[in-house]
Amino acid sequence: MFEGFEGGRLPAAFMSAGTSSFTEFLSSVSPEMLPGHKLPPGGGTEHLTPDATTIVALTFPGGVLVAGDRRATQGNVIANRDMEKVFRTDEFSAVAIAGSAGIGIELARLYQVELEHYEKMEGRSLSLEGKANKLSQMVRGNLGMAMQGFVVVPLLVGYDENTELGRVFSYDAVGGRYEEHRYHSIGSGSVFAKGSIKKLYREDLDQTGATKVALESLYDAADDDSATGGPDLHRQIFPLVDVITEDGHRRLSTEEVARLATEVVEGRAVNPDGPTVSLD
Repeated sequence: MFEGFEGGRLPAAFMSAGTSSFTEFLSSVSPEMLPGHKLPPGGGTEHLTPDATTIVALTFPGGVLVAGDRRATQGNVIANRDMEKVFRTDEFSAVAIAGSAGIGIELARLYQVELEHYEKMEGRSLSLEGKANKLSQMVRGNLGMAMQGFVVVPLLVGYDENTELGRVFSYDAVGGRYEEHRYHSIGSGSVFAKGSIKKLYREDLDQTGATKVALESLYDAADDDSATGGPDLHRQIFPLVDVITEDGHRRLSTEEVARLATEVVEGRAVNPDGPTVSLD
């Protein structure tokens, strides 16, 4: 990973206590490894890399969940049908990505290492507010790539051990951080997904109900946005769903998601527009 060290000896930076930020350490030792330092040549970039599409997140009493469809597109072509866009970052948080897939995956993995490095150096984990701020700094570091067309927009969800609540944080391309309340969606199908959640969301949803709402919203996004992939019963490809509560992070099994997704698809066979809410 680190080349060019004379005599094969590690530089002094590796031998000192250093900073609790892995990103700062990497920028001083090997800055070319950071995503924001890999600037491409000028010109159009919109078809050079697959794009990750739709992510949804919503809170429920005692926790939060995030779900992502599996499709990645490259222009008008489906580049990948089973891409992973949701990543566990530590025991009480997860990140999902929309935008340039390759840069987004690299950013998510670097963020995982960042949180692990901080915990090892400081002997404790960052607060959820600290995690949200750290991700903001990392997104801002990708500004050069964003100006070239390689925009990455993450969504951070986590369980706040201080307030005992699930929380959702969204970002813009320049690192602006915003806390979303109750639910949010990002990506090409986000307008349709968020509209779907708006009509189905309730404050008293349990974990299963929240998962069902997320799957309904991704189905609606796929129904109106060609870049979003809905449940694929034939290929057995289903959205990824991560749930975070006081018990920590858990990814729902394929069997759990498949059962609920099949219910959604079967319900749409009877009612193509999906469930509606009472006006009472």
